[in-house]
Amino acid sequence: MRERPPGSYVASLADAGVERAAQKLGEEGVEAAIAATAKDGRLVSEAADVLFHLYVLLAVAGIDVSQVESELARRATPA
Repeated sequence: MRERPPGSYVASLADAGVERAAQKLGEEGVEAAIAATAKDGRLVSEAADVLFHLYVLLAVAGIDVSQVESELARRATPA
């Protein structure tokens, strides 16, 4: 992550490192799972939080989203 504006939530996660970004992703994943079973209309919002925090984690870890896309494409190709 190149730019880290002061006061930015993303910057604060990046500054905290991979462990904190991974923890937040886990928390959001749990919230999405709970929303799915609660059927209270929050699943879309919680899923967006999961994807957002996954993107942040990938960036903090130095992994480009294209690497994930390539892995998904590889798995979709018959062996």
